[in-house]
Amino acid sequence: MKTILPSLLLALVAGSGAAYATEAVPARSPLPAADCIDTTQINEWHIVDARTAIVRTGPKRYLVTLQNDCPRLGTPPPGLIFRANPSNTVVNRGRICGEVGETVHSRYQPPCAIQSVRKIDKARFDQFSAHALRHGSGAELPARMPAH
Repeated sequence: MKTILPSLLLALVAGSGAAYATEAVPARSPLPAADCIDTTQINEWHIVDARTAIVRTGPKRYLVTLQNDCPRLGTPPPGLIFRANPSNTVVNRGRICGEVGETVHSRYQPPCAIQSVRKIDKARFDQFSAHALRHGSGAELPARMPAH
């Protein structure tokens, strides 16, 4: 009984911790490939606050939420540099879908992890852009990595 009780207690504690961990981190729901941000087509972006950016690619508009505060995003020299995760770099031509491993940063700034990407309508985009801290037209493309 002495050997069973500590392992049962450990299992209960581990089980409750696992339940708490899944509640604390929201589940990701990446966009379908056809709806992802095509970083070569960005013609407008706005930094709304330290965790929120909006992006327009022609008629499509997106809300990009970051995992943590990124207060220097979009700072001089102005520009946003999106980096797809390794899988989407190859399979989805570098598009940003809201998947694990995607980042955005400004030149000379550290990368900021992307939590989610959602499509939004023009009215919501205009509402966000009216309160933006910084903005720009277009986005910088990441430098191509040499083939090994």
